[in-house]
Amino acid sequence: MSKLSCLCALGVALLVALGATAEAAPRRAAPAREAAVGLPAAVAGAIKASGLPAQSFGLYAQEVIGERTVFALNAEQPYTMASTTKIVTSLAALDLLGPYYRWRTSAFALGTLAQGKLVGDLLIVGGGNAQLTSQGLAAWFKRMHDQGLREIEGDIVLDRYAFQLTPADHKGTPLQSAGEPRHVWPDAMTLDEGQLDVVVQPSRGGRAALSLRPALSDVRIDNRVSMGGGCNVVPIWQGGRDGRATVLVQGSWGSACGTRTVSFVPPPDSGIAARALPAMWAAAGGVLRGRVVSAAVVPGVSPIPLGPDGEPVQPLSFDRSKPLTELVRDINKVSDNVGARNLMLSLSPGFPARPATLTGAKRTMTLWLREQGLADGDIEVENGSGLSHSERAKPRALVQLLRKAWRAAQAQAFFESLPIAGVDGTMKGRLVGSRAAGQAYLKTGTLNDTRALAGYVHGASGKMYAVALMVNSADPAAGRPALDAMVAWLARNG
Repeated sequence: MSKLSCLCALGVALLVALGATAEAAPRRAAPAREAAVGLPAAVAGAIKASGLPAQSFGLYAQEVIGERTVFALNAEQPYTMASTTKIVTSLAALDLLGPYYRWRTSAFALGTLAQGKLVGDLLIVGGGNAQLTSQGLAAWFKRMHDQGLREIEGDIVLDRYAFQLTPADHKGTPLQSAGEPRHVWPDAMTLDEGQLDVVVQPSRGGRAALSLRPALSDVRIDNRVSMGGGCNVVPIWQGGRDGRATVLVQGSWGSACGTRTVSFVPPPDSGIAARALPAMWAAAGGVLRGRVVSAAVVPGVSPIPLGPDGEPVQPLSFDRSKPLTELVRDINKVSDNVGARNLMLSLSPGFPARPATLTGAKRTMTLWLREQGLADGDIEVENGSGLSHSERAKPRALVQLLRKAWRAAQAQAFFESLPIAGVDGTMKGRLVGSRAAGQAYLKTGTLNDTRALAGYVHGASGKMYAVALMVNSADPAAGRPALDAMVAWLARNG
């Protein structure tokens, strides 16, 4: 039994014993008061220089090995974490799912396959792979073709059963919009992280040459990009009543602009993955006699067919993501919201055999945080990415989790996933030239009212420190230099 299964079983036992939901379990007593730890003069000076009130800052820095707290401020007050939430999601996933976990997209033959011909439908079941690309999907189709599937007499049936979300599950996060790729909603069959490319090229005519990547069925381009000065185009998705759609592209393009790709995010109901499949299957050399259709989602009923023994049949083929250690690295280095949200949903009990729900994932997270010795309310995770303002943590609690993670089985994989100050990821341009460059391993967090850093700082003494540094304010950017100054000070003096 996996650790996630054990944790879920523990949760069920608790529900039966207590007669309440996991979320209603008794809250552990919070510390009576914060430890009084004076701020070093340099840290206090950085706060003063920001012009923000002291209550805007939540700070905690403590030795990873040892008990000495270097500085603390408002350490028992909850602060919005922003993308430092991904630390919590990553640690829970590594612990519960294991380092070799992979998302799988599966294909099932719903009929008889003989001499390269499938008499029936091909069922494609999305497994939540947030990193599935159109190139990767096309390569998988080519492998299926080379392995013997050349003609489909029926339809390609696309199923998103694996994630069962409701509109209420998105209420705490921004709306998905064309110009915000970081706000794409989770989907069991995400393709290219929900983005569509418009390739723009100069032409000798009055209009620039446009194409979509990937090519889409039942989608036409309304080209209103004139050849002339400027290198600016704006694509807009326009849905139709008959299932057809139009991409309106407006702007101007000069010969000097060359060939460029402009990406945008179509609406959640645009069906990009389904529209991309026919051209991909044809490009692989396959023949499709039917069409691509979306499977009807029946709550509680799996779309995977059962064999004579009543057990789910084995897939005809499947495509796997990178292992979890690499997924976590990709998520944390660049702060990938889509990946983090899909990873959070993967914590839902029984996933992927059972569909993931946000309620189930949150219940798993709550139980796991208790298992780490944290009290209810110490850390609150809503969707796993940090996009929600309800994802909050007490600085002391986040450091407590980081200190425990240092001793965990997957400590190295987690540590290597963190951006390095002055070197890579979202920390590449920060603390360059300071003592902290190459010595601070920190996840960043940014919202319109939040700036945050959390992770580890290697001090000049050779000791490693766990830190949680957060600013919640109407002007959080004013606090960012103070956070950097604190990290630099700790690297010099720790």
